[in-house]
Amino acid sequence: MNIKPSAAIRKNYNEISELCKQSGEPVYLTKNGEGDLVVMDIKAFARRESMLRLRENLIAAEEDRLSGKKGYSVDEVSKMMKDAVKEVLDGQRK
Repeated sequence: MNIKPSAAIRKNYNEISELCKQSGEPVYLTKNGEGDLVVMDIKAFARRESMLRLRENLIAAEEDRLSGKKGYSVDEVSKMMKDAVKEVLDGQRK
């Protein structure tokens, strides 16, 4: 976990930016010793957002299944999974 004081972003923006890009992880900024902000590379952010949407969709599908809602054919599921994987990969490439 990368933790820096908030002054670091003002003084060393390029260093913080490079750290985010190289690690692919967020940098946590503190103010007066307390957590204040999180900064991260835009590509890592897009990837996380895509993964969260995928997880939300999977949870919704599982809830539907548990409630007895009609399911999908193998072909329908295959297409949905390919579309979801493509969305995640596109988020990494942008």
